[in-house]
This record gives sequence, C-alpha cells and structure tokens, in this order.
Amino acid sequence: MANITAADVSKLRQLTGAGMMDCKKALVDADGDFERAKEIIRERGLAIANKRSDREASEGAVLAKTTNNNTVGVIIALNCETDFVAKNQDFIDLAKKILDIAAENLPENLDALKNISVDGKTVQELVMERSGVTGEKMELAFYGKLEAAQVSSYIHMGNKLATVVGLNKVVDPSVSFNLAMQVAAMNPIAVDEQSVPAAVIQKELEIGREQARNEGKPENLLDKIAQGKLQKFIKESTLVNQEYIMEEKMTVADYLKRTEKDLAVTGFIRYALSN
Repeated sequence: MANITAADVSKLRQLTGAGMMDCKKALVDADGDFERAKEIIRERGLAIANKRSDREASEGAVLAKTTNNNTVGVIIALNCETDFVAKNQDFIDLAKKILDIAAENLPENLDALKNISVDGKTVQELVMERSGVTGEKMELAFYGKLEAAQVSSYIHMGNKLATVVGLNKVVDPSVSFNLAMQVAAMNPIAVDEQSVPAAVIQKELEIGREQARNEGKPENLLDKIAQGKLQKFIKESTLVNQEYIMEEKMTVADYLKRTEKDLAVTGFIRYALSN
C-alpha cells in the first residue's frame, strides 16, 4: 500500500477542490496514483450529483458580460441549492469561467453551451464535478445572447440578477449601461407596445373587463375601461414608455431622443433567480 502523506492529500485537494477526507480516501483507493485519484473523485462527484438530481436548485449566480467590441452580450445562470454555496468563491469562479466561455464562443443555445469542451471536459461536466465536490445539485439553468450595434451589460449586487440591452447605434457607453440598469430595476416585458405578445394584450383586456365588471361598471363601458387599463399596463410594462429611473418626469423614450434623435433600443434580456 502506498504511503499517503498530508502533502499528497493537500496537493490533490488543490487539483480537484474536493474535501480533505475525500482526497485522502481517493488516494488510498488509487494506491497513491494521482491521476486515478482524480478520476475517482470525479466519478464519486457525478454519483453524488445524480443522486441529488431531483432537488431544487433555486440559488446561484447570474452573470452577464459583452464581447470586446460591445456588439454581443451574454447572460448565464449557474444554479445551486443554498446561498452558502452560491457565495463560495470556487462556485463564483466556475460561473465566471462559463460566462467567459459563452462570450468567447457565442453558442446558439443552452445545450450548445453545455457541450462546449474546455481542456478535455465539457461545460456540463465541469458543473457536475463541482456539484460532486459540494454535495449540492447544480445546473446551468439559463443562457441568453443579444446582438446589436452596441450592447451593455449589468449585474446587480449579489449576482442574483443580470441584464443586457442593445441599441441600434454606437453612443456613449453610459447611455446603454443606464438602460441596462433600467431593465434591471423596472422589469419591462417588452421594448414597446408593438413588441408585447398579442396573447398578453388579450389577457390584460380580459382582466380589465373582469375588474370593471366586479366593480359594478355598466356592461357597455367594460371595453372602454379595459382599454384604459391596458394603456396603463403598457406604460408601466414596456421599456420605452416607462418613467426613466435616473430623471423624474421623463420616459425612456424621452431619454433616447435627448441622446440622439433616432436612437432606439433593439432588444434586451433580463434574468433573475426568482424567475
């Protein structure tokens, strides 16, 4: 049997991030073979992750960034079970690594991101390995990508919420960043009225009619009242019609026009852990 020293255990821990006892047991089982010990830890980690696959992973980190030329923005959400793990630096570093991979490769969707290989391991395998180390379920829960002439990103304090916003032309970066913060704070459902799905509009009209009916309003006035409620909803829920959070008595549309006459928001992505 190989002589397993404390230095050996410490070295394996640095290589894998696993606990000291797990590393010692893996080295004993591998008879001191570091490569085999690393594989044992990985195998055991995957087994732990699979056992916890039915757990709820509602904590984690939501991060965003743009490419170097600020024409593409990406958001990723790496979920775990507890806030304790979400605040662990190794977990945050993994989330940042996945974010960098996404920004460098710009995959088309979440599955494509999970299957990107880095140093012989896919992104999904990196997540599963970390899950095994912590003993918590982890999953790469979200990936979004936005392309525009200019894109800015914003990460809210605590890594629970992030946004990216695109503009139709290049302006002072502070403008698009302010809009990214607007989206984070006000949670619009669409850029403008034309972007609101027809199903949402129809639903709001139905809600408006039912509210008016419950208030005892005459049947012949229900449609008119519902339209009024819909317009209020659109003002509060579409980005360009919202009040601009940085200045009172100004809408986002006013802010865009003041910056440049034909400046427009082309799209945005907002993701929060509470979604």
